[in-house]
Amino acid sequence: MLVLVAPGQGAQTPGFLTPWLDLPGAADRVAAWSDAIGLDLAHYGTQADADAIRDTAVAQPLLVAAGILSAAALGDIAPDAVAGHSVGEITAAAFAGVLDDTAALQLVRKRGLAMAEAAAVTKTGMSALLGGDPEVTVPHLEKLGLTPANVNGAGQIVAAGTLEELAALEADKPEGVRRVVPLTVAGAFHTRHMAPAVAKLEEAARALTPAGPTVAYVSNKDGRTVATGAEVVSRLVGQVANPVRWDLCMETFKELGVTALVEVCPGGTLTGLAKRALPGVKTLALKTPDDLDAARALIAEHTSAAADTQTA
Repeated sequence: MLVLVAPGQGAQTPGFLTPWLDLPGAADRVAAWSDAIGLDLAHYGTQADADAIRDTAVAQPLLVAAGILSAAALGDIAPDAVAGHSVGEITAAAFAGVLDDTAALQLVRKRGLAMAEAAAVTKTGMSALLGGDPEVTVPHLEKLGLTPANVNGAGQIVAAGTLEELAALEADKPEGVRRVVPLTVAGAFHTRHMAPAVAKLEEAARALTPAGPTVAYVSNKDGRTVATGAEVVSRLVGQVANPVRWDLCMETFKELGVTALVEVCPGGTLTGLAKRALPGVKTLALKTPDDLDAARALIAEHTSAAADTQTA
């Protein structure tokens, strides 16, 4: 069973889109999306520096565009399930046919702008905590006024809050936490600080006409599969101010019997978590087009295995 997953903000690096634009038709697709959302995706994905693509309003549409583009480069594949981490859920909604590519890019552009505006109200950020026991870490974060914004599993929780609260965390780590790593994001996403963005996304969502998901869509609100397009969109709106439960998504992958996981560009983060939390599941991250052949081989192996199981 194959799951296709999409990473969230912070996965972007300068120039990461460059090799993908050399694929047939890719530059034209990106140009059309750029026109549709009023943002030069090719420029930001090939020439902009780290500070420029750290901007929430830029990073989010750039990540969704890269995810859709790299998945399309795999050819006509049919994953059994899809999921995305944070903004990657919009990419996953496109994979599942809930939103068409242009609608997904238009929604994420509005999401990025709304969240950037909310982030500008108070200086906030996020830091990853490596190691530790969630039962110890979560109460400690709450004591410091921080939110466990991403519960990622595999010994990783991301804390979010004001810069003062994050500084206090550096000085007072929870028992068992080895390191606290500041993330290259521009706000405390998935917390109360993002509440102003929810209303703007609710308004944007009213203009959408979502279709039902064509494959199992695993939501990072609670790790459950979602049956209707309307519910997918409702969760996309609410998740900007609520924690990401990627740990529960991975539990659902286990329950579904997932045997292979492919992470679209810019891959690496979610495959790293899967290697630690999903032993026995084959993983592959799409970083450049050089990874496409290996991904296709993994998908073909999965398809062959699935067919053999059905025959048996």
